[in-house]
This record gives sequence, C-alpha cells and structure tokens, in this order.
Amino acid sequence: MSTGVLPFVRGIDFSRNDFSGERFPHELEQMTHMTWLKLNRAQLERVPDELSRLTELEHLQMARNKLANVHGELSDLPHLRSVIVRHNQIKTSGIPTDIFRMKDLTIIDFSNNSLRDVPSNLEYAKCTIVLNLSHNNIENIPNQVFSNLVDLILLDLSDNKLDVLQPQIRRLINLQVLKLSNNPLNHFQLKLMPSMKTLRVLSLRNTHRNLNNLPPMWDDLENLQEIDLAENDLMTFPPNLHQLKNLAKLDVSRNKISKIEFPEGSFENLRTLNISVNELSAFPEGIVRCIKLQKIYASYNKLVFSGLPGGIGKLIQLELLYLSYNDLELIPEGISRCVKLQKLKLDSNKLITLPDGIHLLPDLKEMDLQNNPDIVMPPKPSDKQKALAYYNIDFSLSHQMKVAGQSPHSSASSVPGNVPKDAVQRKKDFIRRRRYQADQDGASKVIQGMSKIARDKNMNQSEDLPGTQPVMTWKEKMEKTQPKLDYSAFFEEGVGECEGLWVWEIENFNPQLVDEDYQDNFYEGDCYLILKTIKELSGNLTHQIYYWIGEKTTLDKGMCAAVHAVNLRNYLRASCRTIREEMNDESDEFLELFGGEIIYVAGARTQSGFFTVEKTAFVKRLYRATVNGSLVIMEPVPVNAESLDPRFVFLYDCGKTIWIWSGIRSRITVANKIRLFAVRMNKRDRKGKSEIETCNQRKVPEEFWNEFHGSPDAPEEPIVEHVPLDFEPERKKLYNVQIGMGFIELPQVELKSGVLKQNMLQTKSVYILDCTSDIFLWVGKKANRLLKMAGHKLVMELHSMLERPEYTQISRETEGEESTMFRSKFVGWDDIVPFDFTMTADTVQRRGADVKVILERDKMKTDLVALFLDRLPPMSHEDSDQMIMDCNADLEVIEAFVLQGRKFVKLPSNEFGTFYTMDCYVFLCRYGVPNEDSDISDEEGEEGDEERASKSDKTEDKADDFKCVVYFWQGRDAGNMGWLQFTFSLQKKFEELFKDKLEVVRMYQQQENHKFLSHFNKKFVIRRGRRNLTMNSGGKWPELFHMRANGSSLCTRTIQIDCKTDQLNSGFCYILRRPFPIADDEGVNGVVYIWIGNKSESYYHPVAKEVADELINREGDFSMEIINEGEEPDEFWEALGGKKPFETNADFMNYTRLFRCTNEKGYFSVSEKTVDFCQDDLDDDDVMIIDNGELVFLWIGTRASEVEGKLAYKAAQVYIGHMQNKQPDKPRKLVLSLKFHESKRFKRIFHGWSKHKVPAGD
Repeated sequence: MSTGVLPFVRGIDFSRNDFSGERFPHELEQMTHMTWLKLNRAQLERVPDELSRLTELEHLQMARNKLANVHGELSDLPHLRSVIVRHNQIKTSGIPTDIFRMKDLTIIDFSNNSLRDVPSNLEYAKCTIVLNLSHNNIENIPNQVFSNLVDLILLDLSDNKLDVLQPQIRRLINLQVLKLSNNPLNHFQLKLMPSMKTLRVLSLRNTHRNLNNLPPMWDDLENLQEIDLAENDLMTFPPNLHQLKNLAKLDVSRNKISKIEFPEGSFENLRTLNISVNELSAFPEGIVRCIKLQKIYASYNKLVFSGLPGGIGKLIQLELLYLSYNDLELIPEGISRCVKLQKLKLDSNKLITLPDGIHLLPDLKEMDLQNNPDIVMPPKPSDKQKALAYYNIDFSLSHQMKVAGQSPHSSASSVPGNVPKDAVQRKKDFIRRRRYQADQDGASKVIQGMSKIARDKNMNQSEDLPGTQPVMTWKEKMEKTQPKLDYSAFFEEGVGECEGLWVWEIENFNPQLVDEDYQDNFYEGDCYLILKTIKELSGNLTHQIYYWIGEKTTLDKGMCAAVHAVNLRNYLRASCRTIREEMNDESDEFLELFGGEIIYVAGARTQSGFFTVEKTAFVKRLYRATVNGSLVIMEPVPVNAESLDPRFVFLYDCGKTIWIWSGIRSRITVANKIRLFAVRMNKRDRKGKSEIETCNQRKVPEEFWNEFHGSPDAPEEPIVEHVPLDFEPERKKLYNVQIGMGFIELPQVELKSGVLKQNMLQTKSVYILDCTSDIFLWVGKKANRLLKMAGHKLVMELHSMLERPEYTQISRETEGEESTMFRSKFVGWDDIVPFDFTMTADTVQRRGADVKVILERDKMKTDLVALFLDRLPPMSHEDSDQMIMDCNADLEVIEAFVLQGRKFVKLPSNEFGTFYTMDCYVFLCRYGVPNEDSDISDEEGEEGDEERASKSDKTEDKADDFKCVVYFWQGRDAGNMGWLQFTFSLQKKFEELFKDKLEVVRMYQQQENHKFLSHFNKKFVIRRGRRNLTMNSGGKWPELFHMRANGSSLCTRTIQIDCKTDQLNSGFCYILRRPFPIADDEGVNGVVYIWIGNKSESYYHPVAKEVADELINREGDFSMEIINEGEEPDEFWEALGGKKPFETNADFMNYTRLFRCTNEKGYFSVSEKTVDFCQDDLDDDDVMIIDNGELVFLWIGTRASEVEGKLAYKAAQVYIGHMQNKQPDKPRKLVLSLKFHESKRFKRIFHGWSKHKVPAGD
C-alpha cells in the first residue's frame, strides 16, 4: 500500500542493493520530483527504464556496476547536470552522443571503463567543469575538446595511452586540477603559461619526465599546492622548484635522485614530503626550516645517521616519519622532541639502539623496528600513568605501600638535599613545553576570540544597566504574570449570567454541553462538569461548580474535567472553589441539584481523546548465529527444518521462550556467547519474563519441536550442511532521513569496511538501517515530528519496493531504548556487560551498577592495607592453656542437646566433644557473674577489717549474678531446618526461663569462637555423616582422623578425612580406627592406631592419645596402639589402601594466610581472614588470595565478577612484590585456582577438605 510520500522524495541512495535481472523497483518512477539518485554497486546490467520518468533528475551515479552502455534513458533527462558511471564496462559506442548537447551538463565521469576514443560530440558539452576519462585506453584527445571546454576546473586523463597533448590545453585558464599520470607523453613538453595561474594540483607521475621536458621556471604557478613527479627519470632534483611558495605536498619518489637542497626561505608551507625509493644518503639541506612538515616518507634510500639533521626536533608538527629500508645505525636524539609524532617506521635498518626519550613521546601509537637484529632498546622509564592499566588504579608496589602508610624507601633517601634531579622528569617537562608550543597557534586564536566576546559582553552590560524602579507588590506580580486566556471556545455565551443548571460532558479533551432532558443521566465511563447559578435577594449571582468522576472513566477525561472546572471559574470570574464528586460517593448538596437522585448508566457515551494502542501479534523468528570476535551476528532465516545446519548455533525466539539450538558440529564457545546474548535480550527487551532453554542436536526435547513445527516429533528429513562456506551476510545500509521545504532526501551514511558504530546516530536525526531481512527505524530523542513521520513512511516504502524474504520485519527503535537485536548490528555497543554483579542491592541503589560510571566518578577507591600487615603470630602453648583456664573459670554448668528427628534431646555425656557434619547441636552454658559488692580489695589494711565484716554480714545472703549463653552449632552438611526448629521451640523455652539473661550465638563447623572451643580442652572431634546413622551402622569400615591446630593449640580439632595414605603428613598426628570383621577371642572389636609423624610437635602427642581414648574409642571395645612414623604394621597400611608416598613437610603451616577480595563496599578492598580459617571461608561471590609460603593462589568463585578478578590479580602481584622485599629467601609464584578444580597443594592448606557445598536450587 502506497504511503503517498514518494512524489516528495528529492534524492535517494540505493547503492549496494542487488538490482540484477528484473529486481529494480518500479516504484521509483513515482518519485517524479527526484533531483539526485545514486545506484553505485547495484549489480546493474543496463540503465533502468524507470529513469526516463524522472524528468527533473539532475545528478546520476551508477558507478561500479556491469553496464556495457548507457543508451536510451539518459537522453530523456533534459536537466541532467552530472553523469558518473565509472568502473563499468562501457565502450565508446555505448555512450549516446546527444547527452553532451544538454546545456546544464557540468560533471562527466567515464573513468575506469573500456573507452578507446573520446566520446563523440564531447566538445559540445561547453558547460563542463569536471571531466574524468582516466583508466581507459584513449590514445588521442581531439583539438576541439580543449578549444571548447574552456570552463574546465578538473581534468583527469591519467592511466591512458596518451603520447601527446594538443597545445590548445593552454586555453584552459580556469583549470585547477590537472592529472596526467601513467601516460607515455613521449612527445609532450609541459609549458606552463601565465594563463594557468589557477592550477592547484599537478600530477605527472610516470610520464617520462626529466629536466629537459619540465618547465625551467615555476614562479607563474603561485597557487600550486600539490605536485606529483614520482616514477620518472629524474636524476637530480628539479631546479627552481623552490619557487612554488605555496607548495604543501611534494612527491618525487621512485626516481634516481641522490641529493636534494632546500634553499633558505623555500617550501615554508610544505606539509607532506615523499622522497622514497631514491638514492639519497642524506635528508635535504634546510629541511629543518620547513616547520609545518607533518609527513615525511623516506624509505628505500641509503640514509645514514650523519645524513639525518640533528635539528630535526624543530619539526614540532611532524606526525609521520617513514625511514624503512635504509642504512641507519642510530637516529638523532632530536626525534624524541617531535612531540606530535604518531607513526615511526624504522624497520629493515642496522639500528643498534634508540634515543632514551623515544618512550616519552606522548602521541606515539606505532613504531616498527622489525629486521634490526642488533638493536638494544633503551630502558623504559617508570611511568606512573602507563601503570594505570586496570580501572585507573595504580597497582605499583611503591604507590600501594604509600597508600597503606608504609614508606618503600629508607629514611636516608627521603632527605631532600640528597635527592638528585630526575633527568627523565626534565625530559617530560621539556616535551610538555614543546607540545604547548606546537599548539600555541590554535590556542592563541581561541583565547583572542574568547577575549573579544568577553569585551563585547561587558560593553553591552554597561550600556544596559537598569535604573532604579519601584518594587512591585505580590498582587501586581500575579496580575502581570497571569496569562490572558480566552475561554469562549469552551463555554457558550450567556453561561452563568442567569439562574439555572448547566451540565457538560468531557469528549476528546473538551467540554460538550448536555441537553437539559438528560442532565441527570451519568455514564460510569464518563466525566461531567456541573454549574449551578443562584440569584440572591441582593440581585447578585453566586455560582457552584462541580466536576463528577465516573468509576470506569479514563485518565484523560478525569484530568480534563478538573482542568475545565478551573477554566469555567476563571471564565465566570467567580470566587467559589471547584468541588470534586465521585461516583457512589456524591455529597447531599450535589444530589439536591438533581432532585436528590441521579441515574447511573453503564458504559461510556463519549470517546477517549487518547489513541488506542493495539499490540501487534508476536511473530516467531529463527536466527542463525555466528561470532566474529566480540561481535555477535544474527542472520534471520525461515522457520523450518531446512534452515538448520549442524555447524551453526540457532536462536529461536518464541516470545515467552527463547531456544538456543546447537548443531553437533558447532563450537561450544559460540553457544555460550549466544546464551549470553539471549540473557541480555531477555533482560533488556522482555524484562526477564522469557525463559531461556538450550538444547543440542543430539538431544532435542519435544517442547522445541512443538514450538518449531507443531509436532513433538523430529523432522523426517535429516539436518544437513547447506550453508556455503563463503557465505557472507548482506552488507548493512544506514540511511539518514532528511527533510526540507516540501521535499525528502534519503542519503546513505558511509560505512568504512561495512562497520556500524553507535556514534553515527545523531539525536536530532532519524535513520533507517536496512539489513535486507531486518529493517530498523531509529528515531532520535530530539528529532522533530515531521522527520519522524517521514521516516515511518519511508521505511514502509523501502520494505515494499525492494525484493526481500517473506520473513522480513520492520522494527521501530527509540534512542536510549534500543533492542538487543538492533544493538548487535553495531560494533562495540553491546559486546561486554559493564556490570559488577557482586555488589549488594543497597550498593547498586546508591551508586548504580555501571562500572564505567563508578570509575569515572570515584576514580575507583581501593583498600589494600591488609596485604602489607604482618601475619598474626601463633599463640604459645602456655598462653593457650592459660586462655583455656580463663575461659572456663566462670563456667558453672554446660548442657548439650542434639537434634534427633524433629526435636532436641539431651546429648549423652560420653559423646560430649563429638560432632557430626550433618547434625545440629545446642549447648546451654551458665556463666557466673561476680557481684560487685562482694569484691574485697586485698590492699586494704587492718583498719578496714571491721568495716569489711559489717559489709559481709549485710551481703552474705545476696547471691552472685549469672548469664546464660546458648551456642547453636551447625555442621557443614546440615540443612537450615535445625536452626528453624531451634528458634521456634527450644529457644522460646530458654527465653521464658532466663529472660534478659539469655544470649544466643549461632556457629558453623570450623568457625567456632575461642570461648566455645575452650570448653572442650582441645578434645574436639568432627565425624562425617549423621549421628544416628553412623551409630546404628556400627562403624564397620576404617576411619581416619586428622588432628591439627590453626594458629594456637586452643583451636585444635580432630576431623575425619578420606581414609587414604596420601592424606598423611609427617608434620601432624593421625588416628586410625580399624574395626575387625569379627571380634577376637578377647572380645576386642578392632584397633585404634595413634600415628605420630616424625615432624609433629610432642605437645600434641598426649592430646592425640586422650582424644583417641575418650572420643574415638569411647566404648572401650577397641585396643589402643601408638605407632611412630616408619614403624607401621602391615595392617595399618592395609586399612589405608596400601602403602604409598605421602607428604613429609608441613612448613606451609607457618605461612598460611587467606585474603578476601571484594567490591561489596562499593570499592575494591582486601581483608584478611583469621589464621583459623576453613574451606567454607572461600566465598563464592568473591576472589581469594591464599599464601602457603611458596605459592600464592588466586582462587576465583563461580559468581565473582570480571572486575574483581582483574583487580585481585593485580593485588596478588602487589602482595608477591611486597613479600619478595620482606622475605627474599622465600620467593613466591602466582597460581590460578578455580572452584571445583583445586589442586592437592591448594587443598592441603585447609583442614578437613571435602566436597564444596552446593547452595539450594543450584
């Protein structure tokens, strides 16, 4: 269906569409007012017939097609101004002769074709200003061409077979660009006439030029800016070429020049110099005076170090310097003063070293030093700015120690008088000054302009100073600012001027007067405005204004009723207030207006003023997904089994479900990226309401096939490879919708290499992105209404006029709310999700989730102080024993309970100190709190004896106070049901008994506090499994227990581990419980071995014997046997699965440290866990740094963010550098460790390592 917009189109760019065969859109002939048309790279084989209808066409481009002729249609375009048909297959006979007789024709471009002669009648195109016949096979130019085309500005005859040019060329007095390159011109001698003063560009590359056929004088060409004399027979530099005062670009490459001289005062405006592929051994003398030089090409010469001027540093505007393939051994120090240098090529020389200052060039982006085998790079100075590689944070050791409050240097070196001057800093300051000097010209112009504006502004302000005026009152201000509105358009004349009742209904935002017969009928979906006018005895009129709101009315009606009630009051100049009445809640005064009763009518009589938006039906779409670097490419394909290919991953969007189908030969990395794409798509476009399902070709669920083709069965035809290996998606085309006074234009945005970037979209514009099978209309926030309407109609026309697949869809995109599919078409828009998911909800609410914004605002605060603190020293055994005594001194009673079934029962006394990983325990401890009055100081003398005696008599009946603490202990394999059972049953009983004297402490396995551990006096055993199950099964298998203390003997635990030989370590004590299959004659059921490691501390030997005797063998039916390492019986090894090598060194216990790296505070911080850490201290949301004295492990949790991983990596490097200075005899190596993939060296750091806990729902 036509939108009627095509006749208003003045220009359109249809380049890069496929118009081969009969695909050219016939709708083009409706664009009768078109003035320009681009059909470049459109696969055209002939000139479309539709062009003959475009009688107002002025500019036509059909470059890079397959045209053999342009006969017919071009002759029907009387207003044609430019014809550009380069890069085709047009012959001379294929050009109509009558087109050159058009009076308005000014631009002719038949370059890169198959012309052998100049087109006939070309001399009649007398208005031509641009003529391009380059890259053809033309051998001669007729005299008439130069005689008649005297208005030519640009003439390009390069890459032909011209041997001579007619002397009439001197008649081209307006010529500015002359290109004759790559022609023989053996019989042509360039004679520059004074009439050619306008010439700006002269190209004579590869035209057999030498000193004999070049003009001897150049001073007449005062406007010449570019000259190309490359690939000629020049043996010496052309003399008098320096007469070209305004020359900006000079190319004499690929000649045989051995010496060049620049006289003083010459080439002052030169910006580009190309002297490559010559025989030069030195730069031109005086080149350092060309201070505007920006680019120098001097590769493939014989340059040596002495041939480079020492004052090359004066070229402060130099940006590019090519010196490849020369004989350079050194380069001058002055190059490091070219502060704007961006590219430096020195490959294939004989360089030995470079100047020290080469690293300090601020803009240097590329430096090529290949094929210099003997080069030794100068040491790179420490540059703080280049160290900020991770989120703008300086992770250098010296900086972090300074932040932590520690000095990285000795005190002697900090004395100001002893610090030498920094040579590197001096060079930096010099380069900064030179850079300022290079930019000074532009900056001075800006400052002058700003100063002028400021002076003009001050002058205007001084002229417009107001005089003294009286101060206005608030009433005068209100009257002055009150808008003068005319309400006569809403209310009829005579309303409210006499007694009566008027009722209006709201329709399409405006009040409409209701007939008197229906004033008491109120529709529940409408709103009404009611006016009651009463005449008082004094003759004055009073008004009552109501607005009535129906229960089912729309928002616009209710709002307009309130607004027009105020408008009615202003119209009547009344002083009453407007009164709101709601349906079913009317006031008595309101009902009295209608005789005490009104009639409710269902429905609504008037229409809403809002547009009704109907949701379009969702269409299922299938995308073939590919990955190109970080860019995800989604190619829509038909929804059928023939579209599937086992080498690809497909995304099937069903609305409520997003399926990801992976072929058997597809790559898993691609599937993972497509899943991330689907997650972003669901989060941004569906608000998380869609389900994401993945399946593989080998196992496809029935639900997928049901959604795919309505049947749970897989298709009968096999899924085969059908996509060509060289398949490339259609090139994207971005159209910019432009409007003017009665016309529309649709040019294309130039896409370099076909790449789309987000910055191409301007907020005041509307764009159409054509991806052939997807068309997007993008609307900027500041685009005007007419532009939006034009874009909407044009996208409909583009969809219909060009040949497309049936499954093509049109999508509307609004700036800031673009869909994930639209963003995926642009490079770098949606490649990485810039969020840190480890932040808490409170942090995200306060600071946002965008890491880039946080870094820019906060400069990413860090806290690495913990890395520089000393390790907590271990507590001596004497201090530990004393601490146990002190913690037990005030303990009066301790009672233990264990969860059995659904209730807590009292724990048998012989099980005190034995815990199971799947159980929960409760310990009720009563602590004595001495009465303050009972404390009698021993320092008091004998004189106080009587006073103390009297106090004692008064307080002897007063008992000491107490406090109860309930410890809830939960095993690492126990669920939370035990805690819930405790809080709803046992805890309530304790609270009733002890009231405010009760304190509840919840603890987890191996995370107990010292007070609690002291009550067991180092006899703390943790067994695997559940208490009842283990006791009932009888323990018919061998069990191995590992005794270990972390930090102090107070934290001694004996934990059951895997019963294997490789679990042993010579630095600890172990207890092996080995049951017999059948009790022996003496009734002994087994043996308990107490294995003493050779390097274990003797302090723990009696402790191990007590634990084995009281807790492991508490029934007393096992024999006890203490064995030292190396004295084991065969039965011992048999119980451990055979004798195998085991570790003999436990020195890591003296160095173990655990650091946690997190962003939960809103910035990156590192904190250290206590020395008594365990496996459960590894937080899955964070990154951990673990040190064992030899290796520093970087452990990354499965839910840790990429930001935390990168910052933790740098923090670990800082820690290793710090420990290298502190403990040079203990070098450390950084090792990565992932959850579920930990090495044995990592696991041994943790006491009683077992499987990771899996959170509920994972």
